[in-house]
Amino acid sequence: MDIDQRGHRGSLTWRILLAMALGLVAGWYWGASSIPLGVVGKTYIQLIKVIAIPLVLCSIVEAVIATELSLKTASRWLLVITINTTCALALGLSLSNIVRPGDSFPSSALSSSSDVPRSVKEFSLSGFLSSIIPESVVQPFSDNNVLSIVLLALLIGLALRAYLREPTAEISLESAQRVGRAANGVINRILLWLVSLVPIAVFCVTARTVGEYGFAPFQSLAWYVGLACVGLLLQIVLVYPLWIHFVGKIPLSSFWRAARSPAVYAFGTNSSLATIPVTLEALDGLHVPKAASRLGTCIGTNFNNDGIILYEAMAVLFVAQASGIDLSLGEQVFAALISLAAAVGVAGVPEAGVVSLSLVLSAVGLPLEMLPLLLTVDWIVARMRSVTNVMSDMTVSIAVAGLSERKARHG
Repeated sequence: MDIDQRGHRGSLTWRILLAMALGLVAGWYWGASSIPLGVVGKTYIQLIKVIAIPLVLCSIVEAVIATELSLKTASRWLLVITINTTCALALGLSLSNIVRPGDSFPSSALSSSSDVPRSVKEFSLSGFLSSIIPESVVQPFSDNNVLSIVLLALLIGLALRAYLREPTAEISLESAQRVGRAANGVINRILLWLVSLVPIAVFCVTARTVGEYGFAPFQSLAWYVGLACVGLLLQIVLVYPLWIHFVGKIPLSSFWRAARSPAVYAFGTNSSLATIPVTLEALDGLHVPKAASRLGTCIGTNFNNDGIILYEAMAVLFVAQASGIDLSLGEQVFAALISLAAAVGVAGVPEAGVVSLSLVLSAVGLPLEMLPLLLTVDWIVARMRSVTNVMSDMTVSIAVAGLSERKARHG
């Protein structure tokens, strides 16, 4: 999202808060008469799902044709991202399995839905591998198969990049990048229109929930929100300092002073993408080489999303626990892999967590009826997600610079 949208984000937050407050009052006052409003939330999530797949496809294709990395730099970058992502997933899954916030969700709030499955899709390695390769080009789009979409996007991006390097190419790389940015701009504009409707969806879902089930579901959601914020905070204070101190050789006190402005800005705008100029300025103040800071921040915006991944790991388990579904370790890993794939395509866009979570829940086979309810409190978790993503971008930049310097010293 562009920086000039930050004012819109601020007003949107207040409108969501107002919509939630009005929904609580309306649900309490109207009671069961507010139940039909629930269809608005379901319709809104369906619209999000429609735009999610083309968003993932276009974002990855653009990122591939726009990214220029040497093999050595790319390997260091991927190493840091892989370790941070693994830690984020481990934190999210561990906290959710230990605390199990979804167990306190009132079962009556889900029992009336005929859409709730008795079990998730069976997970097997052979089934997982076969699901990646579609039977046709159309199938991933009709099935909302995010893994196949990611594979297709990577193939298109790599093939397009190879073609554009040929002397006989009809268009230049710069022209292709402009087309990619234009396509992404159109899809993001549609998404912004949908985001502007969030307060209406929040009002209807809140009124319907309170009217049918009272305030008990929101007590369980409070546990979920609190635990998600704790998980994101632990990722920031436990994982990133190790890279900064031991690899980047930067005093932690200096880092936290420099990181204060990007963190506050990300929390206020609720966008890691809008925070990029502030993040780069902070890294310049820490004397991080520009090549590393641009790699970790500008390119990392698409691929480095610890906040979204940790959040989705916890959200998937919360939905499963609230639905009375026990996910095996293999199924949890499967959900984590899909979260990784979905996060690549939605980074930096408004309500990125909700957009990708709709794809993850569909792929795993969990009920989507919980998603509108999660939307009512997502504005809280989303700000911590943005802060985590910004801190991750800074950490990756510092770590890549540190690894490059160490390699140079040892020859």
